[in-house]
Amino acid sequence: QVQLVESGGGPVQAGGSLRLSCAASGSAVKIATMGWYRQIPGKQRELVCSISSDGRTNYADSVKGRFTISRDNDKNTTYLQMNSLKPEDTGVYYCNAFAWRHYWGQGTQVTVSS
Repeated sequence: QVQLVESGGGPVQAGGSLRLSCAASGSAVKIATMGWYRQIPGKQRELVCSISSDGRTNYADSVKGRFTISRDNDKNTTYLQMNSLKPEDTGVYYCNAFAWRHYWGQGTQVTVSS
């Protein structure tokens, strides 16, 4: 089992930055691949980026060079640093852990205004 709690969302102007955090607990945390997904109104939830237990990262083309995912295994926390934010980055961001199955956080709203 894995429990996830996100924080750090909010409103920001285009060009600004936000850092999301995902605090994880549970027996499978350290072996889980952690990821961030986002859901934009009217669209399916999409993968933004992920990081494996050994630190390999993967990014959607739309965020490459702007977003950085990292994890602190001592704190069981995963971060998403978002820079150069655009209005199209607006959505609900969900933390995800995959360890034999998917686990989801409750989501945090990010709103980027132009």
